[in-house]
Amino acid sequence: MNCELAHERIVMAAYGELPDDAAHELEGHLAGCAGCGEELEQLRALKLLADASPMVEPSPNLVARSRMRLEEALDSLPPTRWFERVLQKIRNNAASLQAAPIAASLLLLVGAGAGSLAGYYVSQNHAARITPPTINDRGASPSQQDATLEFPAAQVANISSIVRQPEGEEVEVHYDRLVPEEVRGSLDDPKIRQLLMLAADDTEAAGVRDDSVGLLAAECRAGHSCQPTGIREALMTSLRYDRNAGVRLKALEGLQPYVSQDLRVRDAVLEALLNDSDPHIRTQAISILEPVEADTSVRQALQSVAHTDRNPAIRLVSRQALSRVSEIQ
Repeated sequence: MNCELAHERIVMAAYGELPDDAAHELEGHLAGCAGCGEELEQLRALKLLADASPMVEPSPNLVARSRMRLEEALDSLPPTRWFERVLQKIRNNAASLQAAPIAASLLLLVGAGAGSLAGYYVSQNHAARITPPTINDRGASPSQQDATLEFPAAQVANISSIVRQPEGEEVEVHYDRLVPEEVRGSLDDPKIRQLLMLAADDTEAAGVRDDSVGLLAAECRAGHSCQPTGIREALMTSLRYDRNAGVRLKALEGLQPYVSQDLRVRDAVLEALLNDSDPHIRTQAISILEPVEADTSVRQALQSVAHTDRNPAIRLVSRQALSRVSEIQ
């Protein structure tokens, strides 16, 4: 066994996925090769460090965007001819066939060639049947719009821009899949809302995120449908985690109509009051909590801020809110 083949098998050995016969052959090579033995020990140490760290699940948007970029990169590669792929398979498998009988080696090579040839024809037929999808409500017929616009959110790579029309409630959302696309519709359109919520979660486009959260918040303030598991939840996420104070403020204002009826919204506003780094947002949170100032958790938070907060203006506003509660009681 040479070092190149040993390097491939070391990774499988470190994760316990190497067959017994191959593992025995690798052990024989490691006994006489100090470099490969050191590489195996380093890989095992790295695996131990990785296992000691908590596993973080990637977000669905990250997985979707990664798949889109991978597919785009694969599509950009020039097509290879079938015999080139056969030769590549022969080169990749030559090292592992050194100890195999001649008949088995020939059988494996013939099978690899036949499989590559079949895969080539299948891929060619598949590519001939598929045409790149486009979305443009202005130019497509109604039947084409209905067929094209039914897409899963995971196929949206990112939102590039949002434009609200001067008159009416129409919004134009530009977004990217494999190619830039756009869709137009009213703010009540489920597709538009879905795209706006995706834009609110886009950490790489601050301007688009600001526009999206502003539109979602305006919908809630206007009394339109803002379900807890939809727009309302997106606004709470922006209020808690967005690094832009302007975006957090818009999200806070959009949640105002629900502070009396939704405990989760109330808790999110209380977190903003206690933890947000922007004094204006904290002051606005006190104002939004006014309808529920008699609530025990709200009153306790106001008392804590009134006595211990470092900002004298916020301490003053909290005391004024507590005095209103005393007058009501």
